[in-house]
Amino acid sequence: MRLKVEQLDSALQKGLSPVYFLSGDEPLQLGELADAIRKAGKINDYHHREIISVDKNFNWNELAFASDSLSIFSDKRIIELKIPTGALGVDGAKAVTNYCNRPPEDTILLITAGKIDSKSTKSRWFEALDKIGVIIQVWPLEGADLNRWLQQRFQKRGLQTDAQGLVVLAARVEGNLLAAAQEIEKLYVLYGSGFISVDQIYDVVADSSRYDVFKLMDAVLATDINKVIKILSGLKAESIAAPVVLWALTRDARLIIQVKLAIAKGQNTDLVLRNHGVWDRRKQLITQAMNRLSDNQLNKILVASAKADRQIKGQELGDAWETLLAISLLFCNPALNMALS
Repeated sequence: MRLKVEQLDSALQKGLSPVYFLSGDEPLQLGELADAIRKAGKINDYHHREIISVDKNFNWNELAFASDSLSIFSDKRIIELKIPTGALGVDGAKAVTNYCNRPPEDTILLITAGKIDSKSTKSRWFEALDKIGVIIQVWPLEGADLNRWLQQRFQKRGLQTDAQGLVVLAARVEGNLLAAAQEIEKLYVLYGSGFISVDQIYDVVADSSRYDVFKLMDAVLATDINKVIKILSGLKAESIAAPVVLWALTRDARLIIQVKLAIAKGQNTDLVLRNHGVWDRRKQLITQAMNRLSDNQLNKILVASAKADRQIKGQELGDAWETLLAISLLFCNPALNMALS
């Protein structure tokens, strides 16, 4: 049975399954799903836990041995099988399939795995899991889904904010749910339960110097060249990592490309901007940049970003910070063409 993340709690209330398979590359969601299953297991007397970690030297006979052996305490038990890569291989696929064909009594198999490919979802071992157990694939949260998750997280802490506050927080944590959870805890500790304003989110979440890149992007989109040069020089002087600056530049370049493509297909501009998390504070800046930059110029920014990336990694000669400045200036004025050839 395949479930969405939000469906697990109600499924656990109806009863436990012999096997749970959780996969994805978002550690916070995976960890909380596994915690929920363990908690439900304890309520139903599954007190004993066995943990099996899969690495390159793992012998899959260990799973069969664990399933055939009785708990030394004769308790109901949970066998946790951790597969970081999400790859089972031939032996792993056979072992999991055999387990599902003969699941032992009073045992829950909880598998947590990295992201699996579409080919795996059509395999025999996956079908065997689907037949007797619960499968939840965790996907990165973006846009409205991320904002909804943040809102739910706020509510759990007795906090409230408005739509713009959620968008600001989402932008600050880059969709990293673990970072988001930590920032929400910080807001709760500082302000207690109640309404959290956008300014409070800016003050608390933006206290790390890495977030100064957002001020840079505001200046870039506003075509304030003097401010761009000043902020970029400050970031370099403060030893801010060049990849962080590059991330901010490429993030907005790709955002503008995606918005322009959607509008070109006839979609409503305001709706497209909202769906991409662009709210009042940045809507005008993004719209101006869309009108200012052609498709070729945006592609040129991405090509230059690839050059900066190679320079940062030492794969190409040149000063990455000079290239980052050139990219920023091209954002401001498409006629500028510094160090981009």
